[in-house]
Amino acid sequence: MTRMLIIGPPGAGKGTQAVRIAERLGIPAISTGDIFRFNIKNGTELGKEAQSYTDAGNLVPDSVTNRMVRDRLAEDDAQNGFLLDGYPRNAAQVEELDAILSERGENLDVVLKLNAETEELVQRLLGRAAEQGRADDTEDVIRHRLDVYEEETAVVVDIYDARGIVREVDGLGSIDEVTERIVAALG
Repeated sequence: MTRMLIIGPPGAGKGTQAVRIAERLGIPAISTGDIFRFNIKNGTELGKEAQSYTDAGNLVPDSVTNRMVRDRLAEDDAQNGFLLDGYPRNAAQVEELDAILSERGENLDVVLKLNAETEELVQRLLGRAAEQGRADDTEDVIRHRLDVYEEETAVVVDIYDARGIVREVDGLGSIDEVTERIVAALG
């Protein structure tokens, strides 16, 4: 049984690696973005609540995000492990995840932290923006997103680092190279 979190800056390849590692381990990759989209698309009460915030241009509050994650982790496929991507993002969410897992008599086993040089990430994200026609993803916007990531998630990494469960992996290179580094770090 493996209960894990993947964390890293925008453009580090978290989503791609989450799916690959989860498949190798036979556990679900659980992305908060996917949870939001599922709940909104299916018109669940939580989805309607989340959409009321996003429609107004606001961030979905932790209380709604926490309930969505709690519901998702209660599903059958997550009983023998999971890989979280995009949650927890702050100290309060770490506390909530601890509470969810504690109720099940579980703990988070490992936190995979993908590292990448800022300049490489900026170039990678600018390339992605050009490919996907995202005119709003300018260099300034990308650098701001990277700064926000550092500010918001540094505390999350610090909390898990103090528990001795963080495994840092170089997120640069081919997709296969990064996957192999992750597998080695988990070994």
